[in-house]
Order: sequence, then C-alpha cells, then structure tokens
Amino acid sequence: MRTYYVFRSGSSPDLRGFADAASGEKLPADDGPWTLERTISPDEEWTLGISRAVVAAGILENGFYLWGPVNRPAAPKPIIESDRVEGTAVYDPEGNQIGNIKRLLIEKVSGRVIYVDVTFGGFLGIGVHHHTIPWEKLAYDREFGGYRTDITEEQLKRAPSFYGDNQIWPDRTREQAVKDYWNALPRM
Repeated sequence: MRTYYVFRSGSSPDLRGFADAASGEKLPADDGPWTLERTISPDEEWTLGISRAVVAAGILENGFYLWGPVNRPAAPKPIIESDRVEGTAVYDPEGNQIGNIKRLLIEKVSGRVIYVDVTFGGFLGIGVHHHTIPWEKLAYDREFGGYRTDITEEQLKRAPSFYGDNQIWPDRTREQAVKDYWNALPRM
C-alpha cells in the first residue's frame, strides 16, 4: 500500500483530488489551486466514502483521482475526443463510483461506439477487472464529471467481458454472451 494525499479544490470546495505525491503536481490546474487537506498513510484506516481500490486505480491510470462535483462548463463543441473519455469515472444510480472507462469499442463499418470497457477493483494494476457495457447505458453527468448509468456495481461485476485473460478479442460466442447479458437485464 502507499501513502495518499488528499487535496481540496480552490475553485470547487466540495471537490477533492487524490495524489500519490505531496506536491499534487498531477492534479488538473483547471480545478485548482489545490490545498493539501490530509495525508493517509498505508497503515491508516480508510474512512472515506470512496473505495481505496477505486482511488488507486484512478491514480494509476491518470496520475490523480477526483472525487466530488467537477464544475466545468459544457464543451463548446458537439464532439469529444476519445482520450477525454478514457479514464472517466462511471457512477451507479446512487452516485457511487463503480469503475472507470478504459477504452471505447467502436464498430469498424459504422464508426459508432458500441461498448465501453469499464475497469474496477484491483490494486496497482493487479486484479483489475474488465467488463464491457453498452455505450447507450451511459449518460454524461456534468455535476459528477463522469458518466451515470442505471447499472449497479453488482450487475457490472456479473457482466461478461469481451476480453479474455490475454486481452484478445473474443470469438462470436463471447460476443453473443455480452449482448445476451445486457438485453436480459431488467430496465430500471
């Protein structure tokens, strides 16, 4: 385990930024200035309302993790670049983070985003789980600075993944299993 540094945003007082360096240099400048609020040592009890594993995965992927409302104006353009989507948090109906978007899965012929690969769990890249959810199950929530879904963490954990242990593209059977799983879930 490692030491985490919790910072408070100067532009949004309810926003916290987690970093693994006391300087907080990797935190987004747009949400600063950042003030160090707390240090959490490896042996200290984790009492925050966010999973330590989610924070660790966010820091591993992005160099930082944001928790709370992100007050960013809507983008002036009607499109978003894929690298802005990758790493973005996914929240369940109650506002709990259930994972992060690892990558977009795009249909070759139409060019449409069909699924997203969502990662959750693990620590320092070990034991991270990948699950594939339909893109249309996500809606961007500006208040959270991430994507909201009606999918629960438990449903995500039970979902099949396109990827096998070796991160190779699946055969038709696995692809059909993903489609069947999401089509069979009751709508909320």
